[in-house]
Amino acid sequence: MRITRLQVRDVRRYRDLDINLAPGLTIVRGPNEAGKSTIQRALELVLTRKVTSTHGDLEALRPWDSADDARPIVSLEFTQEDDDGFRTGSLEKAFRGAKGSVTLQLDGEVVTDPALADERLAELTGIPTEPFFRSTASVRHHEVADLARDEAALRDRLQASISGADRGTSAAKKKLERALHDLNTRGDKNPGRLKVAEDAVAGLQVSVDRGEAGLAQLEHDREALSLARERRATSETALAERRSLLEKARQAERFMAERQAAQERYERYRQAVLVAEEVAQLHASHPSATPLPVLRTAVERLRVLDGQMQTLRAMLAGEIDVQFEVPPEPTWRPLSRIAGMAAIGGVLLAVIGFLLQATDIFASGSVLTYAGAAVAGIGLILALVAWWLRRGAQAQTQLRDVEIDRRLRGRSQMELELREAEAETTARLESIAVEDLASGEDLLAREDAHVQSIERLSAELTGLVGKEPTEILGPNRDAAALEVEQKTAALEALGPIAKEPRARERLEVEVREEEATLERTRDEEANARARVEANGVDAEQVAGETERLAMWSDQLAALQRRGRVLDLTLRSIQAAEQATMRTATRYLEKRMHGDLGRVTGGRYRRVRIDDRSLDIAVWAPERGDWVDATQLSQGTLDQVYLTARLGLVRLVTGDRRPPLIFDDPFVTFDDERATRAVALLRELAGDFQVIYLTTSDRYDVAADAVVELPAPTAVDDEAVSPDDTPATESVPGSGGSKAGRRT
Repeated sequence: MRITRLQVRDVRRYRDLDINLAPGLTIVRGPNEAGKSTIQRALELVLTRKVTSTHGDLEALRPWDSADDARPIVSLEFTQEDDDGFRTGSLEKAFRGAKGSVTLQLDGEVVTDPALADERLAELTGIPTEPFFRSTASVRHHEVADLARDEAALRDRLQASISGADRGTSAAKKKLERALHDLNTRGDKNPGRLKVAEDAVAGLQVSVDRGEAGLAQLEHDREALSLARERRATSETALAERRSLLEKARQAERFMAERQAAQERYERYRQAVLVAEEVAQLHASHPSATPLPVLRTAVERLRVLDGQMQTLRAMLAGEIDVQFEVPPEPTWRPLSRIAGMAAIGGVLLAVIGFLLQATDIFASGSVLTYAGAAVAGIGLILALVAWWLRRGAQAQTQLRDVEIDRRLRGRSQMELELREAEAETTARLESIAVEDLASGEDLLAREDAHVQSIERLSAELTGLVGKEPTEILGPNRDAAALEVEQKTAALEALGPIAKEPRARERLEVEVREEEATLERTRDEEANARARVEANGVDAEQVAGETERLAMWSDQLAALQRRGRVLDLTLRSIQAAEQATMRTATRYLEKRMHGDLGRVTGGRYRRVRIDDRSLDIAVWAPERGDWVDATQLSQGTLDQVYLTARLGLVRLVTGDRRPPLIFDDPFVTFDDERATRAVALLRELAGDFQVIYLTTSDRYDVAADAVVELPAPTAVDDEAVSPDDTPATESVPGSGGSKAGRRT
C-alpha cells in the first residue's frame, strides 16, 4: 500500500490538515511541536485502530481548543499494487466510540462495516493490529533506545513482530519458573507446596490405617442400616405409587358416575330443547286467530242458529204433520260409550309404551305406543260417528218441537225470528272469519287438534324439566355437554387405570399389603439403627480423617498435575521460542549483513544473533573477533537495531507492503552514516513507501517529496511579575491560566 494523500481533522494540533505523500520516500519536516508525531499517530490509527474504540487515548488526541463533541477523523487516498496491477482506493475513519464510522473504497467496492473494513485493511497492509504495526513498520527514535537498553524488550519485540502479540514470552517464562520453584522446594524451613502436601498425606494415611480396623464392624452395621433404609424407601415408594393409583381409581369411579349423570342430563335437556322449539312453532302457527273457547262458543251458537233457521224455513214453507209417537232409544249412546273406552285405553297404552321406551325397560315400547295411538284413533272415529248420530237425533227432536211451536205462533213472528237468526249468524261468521258453518266446524276441529298438540307437548316438556324457563334449556344442555367432555378428558388423563374394571378393589388390597410391608421395613431399620448407635467406634473422627486424607490426596494430585503442566508449558514455550527465534535470527542475520555494512561504510558487515538470548554481536576488524553490540557507541548501536527493524519488516509482512514510518531515528547518527542510512531508505522505497519525520533539512535531497510543517505561532504575551501567583494556582476571577495553546 502506498498512501498518496493524508487528511487529518481534530487530531491534537491539527483542526484540518491535508498533505500529499510520494509513493517512494517522503520527508515530513518541521520544528518541534509542528505535529510530526501527530501525523505518525494518525497513520497508526487509520490503518489499525477500530473506529468503535473507546480507549482513553482517543480523548487525549482532541485539540485543546476544540468543541466537546469534536472527535478525530483521519482519511487517506492510496494505491495498491498486486498481480492485477495498480488499484486506487480511499479510506476514512471517524473515531466516535460506538457511533464511529468507516468508509473503505477500492476499485468501486465500498465497505462500511467496521470489522470487515479492518479485515480488508489487514489483507492490504499485512498489519493485523496496532501493537504489531508499532513493533514493525512504525519506528520511533526513543523505541530504538529502549531496545538497546533492555534485552528482554528486544526479545519481546522480535517475538511480537513475528506473532503479532502485544507481549512476549519472557514475563511468562519468569512466572512459570517462579511457580515451579514455589511448588518443588524441598527445604525443611520453607518447604514447597508439594512437600507440605506429601507430608500431610503421609501423616493422615497412618491415622486412617489405625481407624480402619475399628470401622470394620461399624461399616458392617452401617451397611445393614443402609439396606434397611433402602428397603424402607422402596416400600414407601411402592406404597406411594399404590396410593396414587388407588386415588386415581377412585377419581375414575367418581368421574364415570358424574359423566353418566351429565350424559342423562344432557339427553333430557336436549329432548326438552327440541320439544320447546316444537311448542314455540305450534304457538306461532295457530289455525285460527280466535281463542279456542271463544271459537267453540261461536260454532255452537252457529249450530243452534242454523237449526232454528232450518226449522223456521221449513215451517214457513208448508205445514208439518205433528206425530206424537214416543221416540225409540237413541242409537248413539252405546256407540259413544264404546268410543270413550277405546280412546282412554289407547291413550293409556301409548303413554305406557312411551315410558317404557324412555326408561329403556322395554326395547319394543314404541310398538305399544303406536298400537295405543291406533286404538285411540279408532275411538275418536267412533266418537265422531256417535256425535253425528246424536246431532241427527237432536235435530229430529227439535223439528218436532218446532212443528208444534209453529202451529202455535203466527207466520210473521217466525219470519222475524228467521231474520234475527240470519243476522246473528252473519255476525258470528264474520267474528270468526269463516264463510259458513261447515268452515267454522272445520276451523274448530283444526284449532282443537292444534291446542291438544300444544298441551300434549307442554305436558311432555313439564315431565322432562319441570317448570324451568325455556330460555335456560339451551345453556343447561350445553353445560351438560361440556361437563361430559370434561369428565371424559379427565378419565383419559388418568390413563389405563380408568378403564380397568374393579381397579379400586384390587388396589385397596395392594395398599393394605404395602402398608404391612412398610411397617416391617421400619422395624428392621430401627433395629439396624440401634446397632449402629450402640457401636462405640468414633466413626465421625475416622470419617473426618478419611475426608482430610482425600482432600490432601486430591490437592497433592492437583499440585503434581499443576507442576507437570507448568513444566511442560515452560519447555513448550522454550522450544517454540527457540524455533521461532532460530527462524527470525537467521533471516535477520541475512538481511542485516548488507544493510549494516552500507550504513557503517563497510566497518561492520557480519552480524550474529544468539537464538536464546537474542544478543546481537558484530565482527570487529580490529580484534578479528565477535563483539557484543552493547560495547559499541550509542550511534552505532542505534544503527544495528535500525537494520534489525528493517529486517523484521521484511520478515513479518511477507508479500505485503505496508508504509514505513520513521520518527527521526537518525538523531544519534553522524552526517556520513545518516546520509548512507537515508540512501538505504531511498533504496528501500522501491519496495515500501517510506515516510520520514524529522526536524532537519539534511535529508531533503534524497526525498521524492518534502512536506514542510509550520511551527505553532500562539505565545503567552502576558507579562508575569515576581509577585504574581504561581501558575499552578488559580486566581479567583481570572478565568484560569492564559498559557499558549496548541493550534
